[in-house]
Amino acid sequence: MDRPNIVFILSDDQGPWAAGCYGNDEIRTPAIDRLAATGTRFDNFFVATPVCSPSRATYLTGRISSQHGVHDWIREGNTGPDAASYLQDEICYTDVLAEHGWTCGLSGKWHLGNEPEYHPGERGFDEAIVSNGRHFNFVTRPEVPTKDGEYLADFLSDQAVDFIERHQEETFFLYLAHFAVHTPIQAKQPLVDRFKKKPPVGGHNNPVYAAMIQSVDESVGRVMKVLDDLEIADQTLLVFASDNGGLGGYSVPGTDQRKGITDNTPLRGGKGTLYEGGVRVPFVARWPGKIPAASESNEPIVHVDMFPTFMELAGVRKVEQPLDGVSILPALRDPSRALKRDAIYWHFPGYLESYIPDRVWRTTPVSTIRQGDYKLLEFFDHAL
Repeated sequence: MDRPNIVFILSDDQGPWAAGCYGNDEIRTPAIDRLAATGTRFDNFFVATPVCSPSRATYLTGRISSQHGVHDWIREGNTGPDAASYLQDEICYTDVLAEHGWTCGLSGKWHLGNEPEYHPGERGFDEAIVSNGRHFNFVTRPEVPTKDGEYLADFLSDQAVDFIERHQEETFFLYLAHFAVHTPIQAKQPLVDRFKKKPPVGGHNNPVYAAMIQSVDESVGRVMKVLDDLEIADQTLLVFASDNGGLGGYSVPGTDQRKGITDNTPLRGGKGTLYEGGVRVPFVARWPGKIPAASESNEPIVHVDMFPTFMELAGVRKVEQPLDGVSILPALRDPSRALKRDAIYWHFPGYLESYIPDRVWRTTPVSTIRQGDYKLLEFFDHAL
């Protein structure tokens, strides 16, 4: 078993429509499209938790939110018996990778606890520069110098490229966790001006949002380039995904209106719902020589699968924590291959506020099962 470097690029609130390789001709994503052309695109990749902090906790722990305890986005002042203010005493895949020789770095959004004892440096990361909340005039933890007017996605990309260059002779794991395309909707003005010239298509009519996506795409391109330039691309599994669907697509009862920053058409709903618009996200992977180029997979996979996948790559057979997913390495190597499970499951025990005035929640506690072409949602509180 080869022990590759792993680079995991996570976009924030980006649905699958927001990339050319998923069929959108209006949004410019040449780097993500090139990633798909040189690797595998998964058309049925799901997150089990459709909002920021729970999704990130699930990616890192391989456990759904009812197991790791993060049910809502983590912020100061969280209240209620189920409101976590940090990720509890869970094992993260970076804890295990670090134990087995990976140098681990984080550049970007953490969102799993702001106090020093909950910093990613306590979760297996050797280096971590954390920042989110603002796209301009941002602050970092720990504080590092930034340029006036610098855009956060560009800064995070600089840090990621620097990490790769410094650790190219080692086996490394890099988590490049963008804050874009999360609100506030802000982008570099030259890119905004470019998209203002394009006519709107369906619900995809926000030039600032499109410009934010282009900045994320440019980041993907920069990472691909440095791996290629250093001649370590064939030693590196590079993954691009999102934490949940786009913020939009919320139907107003009794009207044809749909609320939100964006729209996840043709998928139903958006971020914060367990409908397809909230939980189906892009997932593209490249590992030259190990993953077939220009391939596609329809196999349903879930983000709890990342932990066991990374463990198989590391040769780790047992983790002292129950995991809710399976390794997708067989499907990565052969996109036509089905994984050995009959169905995929979610359980989200939380309440997420609505953006529709006459509705209270986007979702109430719900369990979901997807088997073949069928998907069942069972709500335990019908206060939607």
